Amino acid sequence: MSGLILKLGPKERVLINGAVIENGEKRSRLAIKTPNANILRLKDAIHPEEATTPVRRVCYATQLILSGDIDAEKAKLQVLRRIEELSRILTDEDSRQHLDEATTAVSEAQYYRALKALRALLPREERLLTAQLQ
Repeated sequence: MSGLILKLGPKERVLINGAVIENGEKRSRLAIKTPNANILRLKDAIHPEEATTPVRRVCYATQLILSGDIDAEKAKLQVLRRIEELSRILTDEDSRQHLDEATTAVSEAQYYRALKALRALLPREERLLTAQLQ
């Protein structure tokens, strides 16, 4: 098992098991060997007040699992329900692929992979919400 590979830019910060780690002046690559470590890139983090749309809310819930702020087993069903709700709205093939990937990842307790799949939906959601307002 190779683990998770994090590629960090200069001064980029990451939360690993509750500890904030900041990279130095140069790009670096970290191999996380511990299975089920709670890892969150802080540049990808959504703050609570930013969780104002359906996709952002499910991303935020997933990130809380990654950061270790909520129990994964307790939150898993909630995240899966929110993904199911999104699948009723985002019905195009590309969105379905991301949602299916997120569902599979959550089912396998691969929350980093789930967050990555869900974050891919953020630009689409933004476009849909902007078009709706016009």
